[in-house]
Amino acid sequence: MTRYPVFNNSFFQRLPGFYTALAPTPLRGARLLYHSADLARELELPVELFAPPHNAVWAGEQLLPGMQPLAQVYSGHQFGAWAGQLGDGRGILLGEQQLSDGRQMDWHLKGAGLTPYSRMGDGRAVLRSVIREFLASEALHHLGIGTTRALSIVTSDESVWREQPEPGAMLLRVAPSHVRFGHFEHFYYRREPEKVRELAEYVITRHWPELVGEPDRFTLWLTDVVARTARTIAQWQAVGFAHGVMNTDNMSILVITIDYGPFGFLDAYQPGYVCNHSDHHGRYAFDNQPAVALWNLHRLAQSLSDLMTVAELEQALAEYEPALMQAYGDEMRAKLGFTRQDKQDNDILTELLALMSSEGADYTQTFRLLSRSEVAEARSPLRDEIKDVPRFDLWFARYRRRLQQDEPDDLTRCRNMQAKNPRVILRNYLAQQAIEGAQQDDITFLTRLHQALRDPFTDNPAYDDMAQLPPDWGRALTVSCSS
Repeated sequence: MTRYPVFNNSFFQRLPGFYTALAPTPLRGARLLYHSADLARELELPVELFAPPHNAVWAGEQLLPGMQPLAQVYSGHQFGAWAGQLGDGRGILLGEQQLSDGRQMDWHLKGAGLTPYSRMGDGRAVLRSVIREFLASEALHHLGIGTTRALSIVTSDESVWREQPEPGAMLLRVAPSHVRFGHFEHFYYRREPEKVRELAEYVITRHWPELVGEPDRFTLWLTDVVARTARTIAQWQAVGFAHGVMNTDNMSILVITIDYGPFGFLDAYQPGYVCNHSDHHGRYAFDNQPAVALWNLHRLAQSLSDLMTVAELEQALAEYEPALMQAYGDEMRAKLGFTRQDKQDNDILTELLALMSSEGADYTQTFRLLSRSEVAEARSPLRDEIKDVPRFDLWFARYRRRLQQDEPDDLTRCRNMQAKNPRVILRNYLAQQAIEGAQQDDITFLTRLHQALRDPFTDNPAYDDMAQLPPDWGRALTVSCSS
């Protein structure tokens, strides 16, 4: 007898008026293509759920006991402009799984068909976008960055039209919550402050229980959201991740990375890297992410203005810059191998980034090679990759003197730096190979890439090919919002 996971849906039960109850619309000829066995174990799922007939769950053809499917309504600012009502245009929140340790995890089926919030869309997702989101969320999770997780990939015989016909697909993703900044904006702009308060109380009760009953709970909560946002953005910047479409409806209230569309990891270091070819003005360029996040926080604060005074809102927002600077400083000092803070650290980092930019040096490999430097012998394999050797030598001499102030042990420092600087990241050309194989029902490369991303910091010869720089065709790949 199959042991089903336990579900309820507090969003469904406690927040009427915040959604439309709706079941998924199955795809024609849907079939489970791949799933994360590790995540399934973390979610305490029986292996039978991934075999017929139970695998119909992943295609939205079967609901598990306790599920109450719904499409959430929210609004948001897109590319800096108010977009009005948005919502789950192709996603269905199936329910909240209750884990044995007390945690609750939303199950959200993406590509599940038309909803009242689909606008001009078709409610579907295509296989390439589902694979990219699956791999990206796994990549960030194993890099230690908060994110939604992807559990399963379903493909189908049904074609979905984007620029051309593509296989329709579904993604089952899990997260502690799918509430976004845009949920609060929706009811603020509808002039329903009681609903903004109702949602805030719900989020605090479920995710900040230590604040329940506190007279200043809203200010404490917003302050924590601001600080979490700063830390997450610092992690994105440190690892070279560009989200690509940081609209307010794509900002999680828990500040986990959500809604992977035209994302990209830096190859050659370009501070102004724009990973979304639909972003014609570069609003969401890599180096603009910290400023955009603060702009989005201001939109959230405006939506909460009936719950706090102007002074309280400003006090919470003022936490952003110092929290960002502290978090980014901590991240980059660890990448450089510094064990304590020093006033010259920022100059050393700035000089290295300027050198990388002028050289077109690969962001990830530069820091990985730097982690193999031998301070005692004044040697670094990074030197062999630099064209302007005299400039590098001047920088490396200063860097070496700074390391010596921390009384470094080369072996320990190398180990610590390699635990912070990944060898394998999700480069576009790798994702493209996984997509092309999967479109032919061949998951060999997808499986290997997933395994490599699960262990990104280890020098594993089995995944040497995953650590290579992109070939010429890989550098030319572009990604848009279409999915």
